[in-house]
Amino acid sequence: MAEKPDVGHGGRASSWLAVTVSLLGFTIGGIALTAGPNWFVFWMGAAVCALGGILLVAFGVFKDVILDSPRAPFGRTEGVLD
Repeated sequence: MAEKPDVGHGGRASSWLAVTVSLLGFTIGGIALTAGPNWFVFWMGAAVCALGGILLVAFGVFKDVILDSPRAPFGRTEGVLD
């Protein structure tokens, strides 16, 4: 029986943290727009989303890539802060 290749996303914990911060910012901003709109909370959400964008670049999230064939991790280099 042949061994199956890894079919996971291949992301690091720091990458998922940056994505979660960005998603949290979008969620805060979206709730603020539908509840009023409350512009102060909206801009707070925008600031959290911008922080997530900074983390995405700093952690090198865009280098967390799995190529389809032969399904091997892309040669990662460290992020900006590493």
